[in-house]
Order: sequence, then C-alpha cells, then structure tokens
Amino acid sequence: MTFGEFLTTYAGPFFGFLGAALAAGLACVGSAKGTGLAGEASAGLLAEDPSQFSKCMILQVIPGTQGLYGLVIGFLALMKMGLFDGTVANLTIANGLLILAACLPMALGGLLSGIAQGRVAAASVNIVAKNPNDWSKGMVLCIIVEFYAILSLLISFLMIMFGF
Repeated sequence: MTFGEFLTTYAGPFFGFLGAALAAGLACVGSAKGTGLAGEASAGLLAEDPSQFSKCMILQVIPGTQGLYGLVIGFLALMKMGLFDGTVANLTIANGLLILAACLPMALGGLLSGIAQGRVAAASVNIVAKNPNDWSKGMVLCIIVEFYAILSLLISFLMIMFGF
C-alpha cells in the first residue's frame, strides 16, 4: 500500500475519531476539573456544617454536565461516521475533517466552561457558608455559565447533523 492509498483509506476515519475523542475527552476534563474545584470548596464547608450536604452536592454536580454534552457529541460524531452500521472505512478525508471541525466547539466549550463553572460553583459554596438560604443565587450564577456549554453543544450538534 502506498502512502497516498494509506491516507485515502485511513485519514478520514482518523480525523473523525479525533473529533469525537476531543469532544468527549476535553469536555470530560473540564467537568472533572470543575467538579473537583466545587468538591474541594464543599468539603471545607461540610467539615464545619454537614447539614449543607445537599446544597453542596447540587453545586458540585452542575459542572459535570459538560462531560455529558461532550459524550453526546462524541456519540453523534461516531454515528455520523457510520461506526454503528459498519461503514466507517468509507469516510473521506474531507468528511473526517468536517466531523473534526464540528466537534471542536463542544471540545473547547466543554473544557473551558466546565472549569469556569466549577470556579463559580466553588464560590457559590461560599454563599452557602455565609447564608444557606441564598444558595439559589449561586445556582443562578452557575446557570449563566451553563448557557455557553449549551451553545457549544447546539452548534456542534447542528454541524454534525447537517454539515454534510
């Protein structure tokens, strides 16, 4: 097999798999970092006031949604590539690059918004520490960051489903 034949055969699926991996992987990294930040802040509060566990747990879970969104985009990319019906070998280089490009908004949006949302959630734990009745204010702050993760999900979804 020549190098040109090799590229024609495997470059399209490679780029498509790379896109799916980045969407799921980077979004999960963002969620892991974000939930970790919120968990660290929660642990400090819970050492002093264990009765705030449910509020802290909710604040910690919120940055985890980016990982789920990335996983959805990864699955959609693999579905678009034909992985589940066995036709992935027929993916052209151009189509593989399109899938990679379509996955990038979720990959980068999930990574960065997961971390940012974790910071906001950690700060919101401080709201709970000062005044437990105001924890919904922290939730609103977290939801504002979530909006941008949803926009990343939406554009990646649209690009995958209608890009080619």
